[in-house]
Amino acid sequence: MPLKNVLFRLALRITMNRADAEDVVQETMIRVWNRRDEWEQIESMEAFCLTICRNLSLDKLRRMDNHAETLSASHDPQDNSYGANPEEQIVQRDRLMMVRRLIEQLPEKQRSCVQLRDIEGKSYKDIATIMNISEEQVKVNIFRARQTIKEQFQKIR
Repeated sequence: MPLKNVLFRLALRITMNRADAEDVVQETMIRVWNRRDEWEQIESMEAFCLTICRNLSLDKLRRMDNHAETLSASHDPQDNSYGANPEEQIVQRDRLMMVRRLIEQLPEKQRSCVQLRDIEGKSYKDIATIMNISEEQVKVNIFRARQTIKEQFQKIR
């Protein structure tokens, strides 16, 4: 259960639907439990769980074809970096929501890489393992995603 929130955020970023993400996390936990006899051979349980979660999320996405649904964030952390100034807090929150919407519009690979790196704090190596791509591909996807977000953000502002 310690990975439940991480799995949920990953599934939510991919499926962009709360109910689907919850289903994916539940199915992930069931699959991991059913493979408990293999746990000792698994080098990184977290990477193993995230890989299963990502694959199940992509499968659900393909089946449901829900690319058009919007992300309803499950957790909106307050940014208190501007202290007691409510106006600045509102501006910061609006910017954060704008960036989230831009992330949602990225292609799936870029969106997943950004989620795992910038939000979950995973290493390039871990992301490569989870997504079954090279570290170089991870870096390229993150670079392209950040460039796209930056360009779109500047257009909107």
